Amino acid sequence: MSRQATRSKKWHKVDDGDNTPRILRRIHLTGEVTHNDICQLYAISRPHCQGCRVNSKDSPNCFCGLIPSSSGARKSGLWQKLSDLISSLLGPDPCEDHRSPTEKPAGLTNVGATCYANSILQCLYMNISFRAGIFSIESDLLKQHPVLDQLARLFALLHSSEKAVIDSFPFVKTLVLDEGAQQDSHEFLTLFLSLLEGSLIHSKVSKARTLIQDLFRGSVSHVTRCSSCGKDSEASSKMDDFYGLELNIKGLDNLDASLDDYLSVEELSGENQYFCQSCGKRVDATRCIKLHALPPILTLQLKRYDFLTEMTKKKKIKSSFSFPSKLNMGRRLDNVSEPELLYDLSAILIHKGATATSGHYVARIKDEYTGQWWEFDDETILKLGHQPFGEASSKSSANALQPVQSEKLQPASDGDHSSLFRHQEIFSPTNAYMLIYNCTIGDKYVARSDKSFGPDTKDVDMLVPDNITALPAHLSEEVEHFNAPFVKNCLEYQSKKDMLVAHITERRQEVKAILSEASVHLAEEPFFWVSVDWLRQWADNIDLPWTGNTNLLHVDNSSIQCSHGKVAVHKVSCMKRISSTAWSKLLSRYGGRPILSGDDYCIECLKEEARNFVSADDYRDRRAAMKQFAEAALAGKWTDGKLYYVSRTWLNHWLRRKNVDNRCDADAGPTASLRCSHGNLLPEQAPGAKRVQVPETDDLLGCQVFHSDSQPCKTCYEELSEVASLTGSLRESKLKQRQSHERLFSGKIINLYPGDKYFLVPSLWLTKWRAYITTTGKNSSSVEPECLEVVVNSLKCEKHGRLLERPLGLVCKRGLLTQKLSSADGLTIIPESDWKLFCIEWKAIEEKGISAEIVRLTNKVAGHCEGIPMSEEDLNLSNEEVSCELEPKDLIIKSDPDICEDCIGERASCELMRKLNYSNEEISVHLIRGREVPVSLLEASVNISEPDRRTSKRSRRTSSGKICNFRVSGSTSVYQLKMMIWECFGVVKENQKLHKGFMEIEGDSATLADKNIFPGDVLRVTDSEIHENRDIADELSEQNFGSHQAEEGFRGSLLLSDVSIQVLLVI
Repeated sequence: MSRQATRSKKWHKVDDGDNTPRILRRIHLTGEVTHNDICQLYAISRPHCQGCRVNSKDSPNCFCGLIPSSSGARKSGLWQKLSDLISSLLGPDPCEDHRSPTEKPAGLTNVGATCYANSILQCLYMNISFRAGIFSIESDLLKQHPVLDQLARLFALLHSSEKAVIDSFPFVKTLVLDEGAQQDSHEFLTLFLSLLEGSLIHSKVSKARTLIQDLFRGSVSHVTRCSSCGKDSEASSKMDDFYGLELNIKGLDNLDASLDDYLSVEELSGENQYFCQSCGKRVDATRCIKLHALPPILTLQLKRYDFLTEMTKKKKIKSSFSFPSKLNMGRRLDNVSEPELLYDLSAILIHKGATATSGHYVARIKDEYTGQWWEFDDETILKLGHQPFGEASSKSSANALQPVQSEKLQPASDGDHSSLFRHQEIFSPTNAYMLIYNCTIGDKYVARSDKSFGPDTKDVDMLVPDNITALPAHLSEEVEHFNAPFVKNCLEYQSKKDMLVAHITERRQEVKAILSEASVHLAEEPFFWVSVDWLRQWADNIDLPWTGNTNLLHVDNSSIQCSHGKVAVHKVSCMKRISSTAWSKLLSRYGGRPILSGDDYCIECLKEEARNFVSADDYRDRRAAMKQFAEAALAGKWTDGKLYYVSRTWLNHWLRRKNVDNRCDADAGPTASLRCSHGNLLPEQAPGAKRVQVPETDDLLGCQVFHSDSQPCKTCYEELSEVASLTGSLRESKLKQRQSHERLFSGKIINLYPGDKYFLVPSLWLTKWRAYITTTGKNSSSVEPECLEVVVNSLKCEKHGRLLERPLGLVCKRGLLTQKLSSADGLTIIPESDWKLFCIEWKAIEEKGISAEIVRLTNKVAGHCEGIPMSEEDLNLSNEEVSCELEPKDLIIKSDPDICEDCIGERASCELMRKLNYSNEEISVHLIRGREVPVSLLEASVNISEPDRRTSKRSRRTSSGKICNFRVSGSTSVYQLKMMIWECFGVVKENQKLHKGFMEIEGDSATLADKNIFPGDVLRVTDSEIHENRDIADELSEQNFGSHQAEEGFRGSLLLSDVSIQVLLVI
């Protein structure tokens, strides 16, 4: 039955009162098209849209949705959010990286793990005295010392750069620092100051030459005093210089207590007695540190890293530690009466992180001009206010710890400074690592480069020039050269941005203006048709002003034009009609073609649509009749008259068909499946050739018909007969094999007797043979098992001609000796009669078979199966009940040829290595709660995972505890597995008792392959609860799953090199 084209989906859904079907039928009958018909079919008479917000495809008069509402935006195009649109077109705004040097400090880039260096550099730069000293260095010296040169450049950029973030890579590269290695910030500061001191001694500027000594160097002595004679040791008079004091905080909670601990007296007695030169013997003594001079910039390192000797690693101390905003160090100097040495907190270095070997450094520094605190976190600079931890972070000394209150000053002769300490602030963070204090009062006790301490008319602030904002000429030129391209980029970007904003504004106004004039209000008003696709593209197009490219904006109405050059009626949903005013503006501005006016409707297309619509309706009417015809034919109601064959399958498809618009097998025709390749009628035995008889109908016209007395194709009949004969012969052969090998086919147990002759065949081959002879009917031509002779020959090794497989083990049950059963593994024993029949049926040579017999163990011959397992399920059986009258343990299977133990062992070893060489496979671990262990976990580990099945790593609760799957490799160590278990179950590795079956898994350094743990194995873990729980972050970060790396510090960098090497680098 040939099917007419169905009507367009445009006509499927019509509004209430739509006259379209009636109009199309009338046009088809009369062939006349009126003006009202055109208005109806082209939807011209549809009402104008009143703000539906979504563009209506059914109405060419709706312009809603082409642009968003006044408060809306889109994800792309002209109506995108303005800031996002500018960013997508012009890229990142360099002006966002612009800063005014007077507003806030600049940041430094982190080129890997260089936060420790960035924090120290910011602390040094924010110190006015140090910054002025670096700016005073002469240019000739900078050229000879690359580190000084890079430091001066970096400070100059931090001072006057237009960019908010300065690249620190040149400085890091010059120092030859490992940018990927985390380092200690205090160690960096100490080595860096030492390096600068060695470089600045060559300066011709006196203040620059002693800059480090004048600002950072203090002096102490280590005094050892004999308790017997009261004399100090000779080394006690030696002065040692320092750049900072390292204070213990373990067990201490405030700075005052740490300073007391640093200067405390240590008793030397017992094994630690001191040998006194004056007394000439070992005596009790005391030892202490004495401060003789303090620098203007006092650096205090809080020793937050405690070395654990038993674990050979460092652990971070995370307790809070209190320190004041103002500090009086006068009373801590040796041999100074009523001193006044006041320090003001100027910087706090903070270490964020749980461990000593990882984390992040940030610095909080006070601006010496404004008193404003800033947080320096690499590129990010945050304003904190007048408190280092926020405005509400501190507390008054009246509520602080008692040791801190003791820091109040007594009135001095030259002024009362005790008011400075009446309302000072106390801070108690848990992550402060280094404190920097600046000396404010009491400069006469501050260390100098030419004397240890004492009165001095010079003041530290004399290092600061009158105009600190002025840079030296050579550094000013560097900054100007650096700023020039950046400022140029900012200006160019701003210029393009202004141009783009103006253009976008103009384009949006243009679109809004034209769309506001696009509606056609009067019926007699002229109008034009425009493609909706082009209209959307035009309304969203941006057209960058500096490209001058407007080719994409040409009006393109080709998609709505029919083959006759007119407006296609079936494209009404793809076009809009606009007023002549709006069309004139579009055409004059953009040009394009074709021009389709309101008079360019296509009469031919209208008549074609009407014809298709009526034909589709007729087709549906015929389909109902066809359904009744098919039901009658399948019921066999027609038996008389002139009858024809049609396909039964074709009729069934017609009955099941629901949607005539979708193609199906019924479209092929009523006799297509009955016609053979020779053009004749297929025999009914052929697949899909079932047929029924029907009377002559119109559906048989146009296709090849077969009368009810037509004869089937002789050629096809002979071919089918031959296939049927072969199938019958094969079926008969399979039946005969099933009868000849009844016990083997049914899988029944074969009783074995010592002395009888048997043969061995692979268990897998027997399984395939059973499946082959079982299939009958349509599946009778299933795949045959492999050639028996080839399979048997493959069981023998080429090197020795012996067996590469072992027979399955023997079982003695209820007095009968049998063999274990398997469908795939090992060799199965079959009777000699079955083997002879197999040789006939499968064309094998009987003499090349593998013979076997059951013999006593005492008759061992080299190479027989002495290792084959014997099992007795009923140990209470008497010897008389065993038919062979032998002990089961004395029976073995002797084969000819013998088993090749060498090749089997080598192959097993290779297979084991292959299995253990796995990667990214899953194992399961059960966390057992309580004393009872499930029996399933005590048995041998089995593979419970499917290779392609996705499993979750999340732990799941079971009746006995939790279970979790882990992705591991053969090279994964037991330590790494324990760390995974720790992370998942929260059981510290020292408390984990890990088992596979009955075997305990020990030795953290061993791999899973060493412990014979395979993919899919099931392990169990119990918690001994002996050791205290702790945070896994410490273990993960410091040991990184057992990979211990020695700390190299700054080895290889210029911080540990001689100054002369730096000079050579320049040469």
